[in-house]
Amino acid sequence: MKIAIIGQGYVGLTISAFASEHFNVVGFDNNPKIVAHLNNGISHIEGVDSASIASAVKSGNYLATTNPADIAGSDVVVIAVPTPLTKDRKPDLAFIESACKTIAENLTEPVLIINESTSFPGTLRDFIKPLIEKLSSKQINHEYAISPERVDPGRTDWDQKNTPRLFAGLTLEASQKTREFYSTFCDNLVEVSSPEVAEAAKLFENTFRQVNIALVNEFSQIANALGISVHETLEAANTKPYGFMKFNPSAGVGGHCIPVDPSYLAYMAAEKGVPATFIERANEVNLEMPKYIVSRVKSDNGGSLKGKSVQVIGVAYKPNVADVRETPAELVIDELVAQGAIVTWHDPVVKSWHGAESTELGGSDIAIVVTLHDAMDKAKVIASAPYVFDTTGKLSGVKGL
Repeated sequence: MKIAIIGQGYVGLTISAFASEHFNVVGFDNNPKIVAHLNNGISHIEGVDSASIASAVKSGNYLATTNPADIAGSDVVVIAVPTPLTKDRKPDLAFIESACKTIAENLTEPVLIINESTSFPGTLRDFIKPLIEKLSSKQINHEYAISPERVDPGRTDWDQKNTPRLFAGLTLEASQKTREFYSTFCDNLVEVSSPEVAEAAKLFENTFRQVNIALVNEFSQIANALGISVHETLEAANTKPYGFMKFNPSAGVGGHCIPVDPSYLAYMAAEKGVPATFIERANEVNLEMPKYIVSRVKSDNGGSLKGKSVQVIGVAYKPNVADVRETPAELVIDELVAQGAIVTWHDPVVKSWHGAESTELGGSDIAIVVTLHDAMDKAKVIASAPYVFDTTGKLSGVKGL
């Protein structure tokens, strides 16, 4: 069986690695550098071992390509492309639209088309299916299904095999074929009644996290105003054995899911005439955290940061990955620059970002710790500047949230 996976990023390559143990997989991506590396057995994604890609390439079970014609003859096509936000924080389906165009122009026989890309309810039924039918040169009765990705970059305890996978087809046949495909490498398949349920569930999972992170970020500001430790207070609350789930304050939220998915849900709510004020306020709180952090640092340093050297430590959106998508470190840096600070950054995992290289740790007047990787020596981070502000809650004896 031939499987085509459109997009070879965090989601697509992860699926490719697992599926290539059972099927002949073609991984389509528009980035020629990524494709060349993959065909040489080099993974660019944490959690996808280069050895597994090299083995799949050597066995003939995996081919990365920039040629859309290579997806022809597939039995299953998986859409695994980004679904970002526009500048005004509205859903941007340009990558899904491009994937649909690739499918329509290169498939001449019926296949099962599965969307793993996160989007608002109705995307499969009302956008993907009609667009592929419109762009196809002839009428082809494809089957359509949804199975929203659940990939946590850098995580090893939960992966494609043991993470429960939601799915639903537009038809019973699509659902059955989807189950047959994923059951070869997923242990726990959860079929829901409609694609819209699966799409909404994925959005709500991350909206839940966004809202709770915003709540604890707001609480950290309250605790500071009260002159008490937010971390000690949270530990105290966490002694309750029921009805409480601990979240920790931070510089905001990052990655592709938590900062983005709630806006997709809020967009669809607005389309249906339902105000999503709670979700929108959570977005605002998290987006405002970098300004709050810089204001704290400014207040502790004579009320001005103009001309002062500030090193931002850790620019990845989470520990132990090189992923900088939607990282709150960028907003922290933007605010520091706006305040007249001379800004550098240090991250041994990211190394290169926005055309600049990671600087050596230390040598600045002020250090702001946004992300603390395991590879970082805490003692050296604490000693890296005369004033250190920690947003992670993992350093002792320094200022912080």
